[in-house]
Amino acid sequence: MPALLNLAVGAPLVLLLALGLVPSRWANRRPRAMCRLVVTTAALSLGLLLVAALAVAAAGPLTTPVLAIAAAPLLRIDLWFDQLAAIMALLIGFLGLVVALYSVRYLDGEPTQGRFMRWLSFTLGAVLLLVVSGNLAMFTAAWLLTSCGLHQLLTHYAHRPAALLAARKKFIVSRLGDGLLLAGLALSYRFCGSLAYADLFAASEAWRATNNGPHLAAELAGVCFVLGAMTKSAQFPLHSWLPDTMETPTPVSALMHAGVINAGGFLIIRLSPLVSLSAVALDLLVLGGAVTALFGALAMLTQTSIKRSLAYSTVAQMGFMMLQCGAGAFAAALLHIVAHSLYKAYAFLNSGSAVHARTATDWAQPVMATSRRTLGMLAWSLALALPLCWFWPVLLGVDLRHKAGGPLLGIILTIAVVQLLWSALRTANVRVSLRGLAGAVTVCTAYPLAFRLVDTSLADSVARQLLPLSALDWAIWGLVASGFIAMFALQAAAANVVRYPALQALWVHAANGFYVDIFGQRLVSRLWRSQSRPPRLAAVSNV
Repeated sequence: MPALLNLAVGAPLVLLLALGLVPSRWANRRPRAMCRLVVTTAALSLGLLLVAALAVAAAGPLTTPVLAIAAAPLLRIDLWFDQLAAIMALLIGFLGLVVALYSVRYLDGEPTQGRFMRWLSFTLGAVLLLVVSGNLAMFTAAWLLTSCGLHQLLTHYAHRPAALLAARKKFIVSRLGDGLLLAGLALSYRFCGSLAYADLFAASEAWRATNNGPHLAAELAGVCFVLGAMTKSAQFPLHSWLPDTMETPTPVSALMHAGVINAGGFLIIRLSPLVSLSAVALDLLVLGGAVTALFGALAMLTQTSIKRSLAYSTVAQMGFMMLQCGAGAFAAALLHIVAHSLYKAYAFLNSGSAVHARTATDWAQPVMATSRRTLGMLAWSLALALPLCWFWPVLLGVDLRHKAGGPLLGIILTIAVVQLLWSALRTANVRVSLRGLAGAVTVCTAYPLAFRLVDTSLADSVARQLLPLSALDWAIWGLVASGFIAMFALQAAAANVVRYPALQALWVHAANGFYVDIFGQRLVSRLWRSQSRPPRLAAVSNV
């Protein structure tokens, strides 16, 4: 059984990476053959990964080395295919097949289609290798390979200056992330004397059990891994490369926003036993994730391009996923990754035929003048949301008050449900109001049930015991909750105030991403002076 499981997990990696080694000249001369090879391999990989996932569910995880070089223990090739890896591998396999099928028709007739399919296969293989790696050295190698493959896809249209600008921004940020990951790797080895997950997790749990206080190497390793994950997941202020990648082919956007961007979150969830030893690392995740989520949501509302709006949506969603990790809700973070990936892949692959009914100016237009009736509907929305978010999930087996990160995430969920209900009730339309209420009930029912499914499936794949919350942690949580409440108030004011100069000025700045990417553009222009000047920020006028 272990041999067959090794084959089912290892074969997709070998096949996908092998196709990535096909010379571009050969692939471009035979695009149809290359497309058939990639699609067939992606379909076969998904089938093998499904078999492996079922085997893990029935017989337990695979955590044995495939090959170990005795003279160089750091070069061990280990497969770690537990419940977490199975869920992520199935997600990547499914998305990879969908994107490959879409790419066959999307790039049909282009002279470089074969090269594109080659690097698509290579990137999928690298991401799968990252997911099933059994030690940090192997994970780091897969991390580097993923960056290499993604860079080739981002520069597929190398004649477009905007595409080169985004790829070079990503290159700089990725190299920073590589350095942080290598530093975390060295500190982890100092902590437990091994890079294998089994040894690292055992040492983390043993140190937690002794209750000897913080371990300096573990604390620093956690911080390095968190900062490295933030670079990979486009966290503020290292996010500007992501919205600028719209010059790439749509399949690349779908793969990046639905798959590769999750590498940072997966790193935190996978290393949760180690990261959770560092209170500083968890606080960084909460604060950084909250700032990124609020910034991305505000910038998303003001964009005039549907793909750019989706890109800022990804920034916001990745920020919220990091916030969940920082709060210790690793199962909720994994659920968020799966749901967001499936939605975002569909959104990007369907963006060409979508009718963008909402324009950026709609955010600044009034829906209804402020009145007692509007405030009354807000009170009714809050009265309905509180039992739906805090008492109804208890009947479904999820008590937010006793879950890791539950109080903070419960407040954010309540704000979201209040906004959903208020938007429906203040229309004064019975049908719309009933739909809004049905939507709120559906959300508050589906989320606890999906969380229970993922939480049960993960078993012991993530950290279950966390450090007790300090006064500083509670203060940070309170600050984050206040930020989400302020965001809700800002959106409500923008929707109900007819003309307010401060909000109009904020809209202009948000549409340009608050200009935080100017430094990145200047850095890129200095490093690549021979290239043409980067495009200016989009002008916003007639507000």
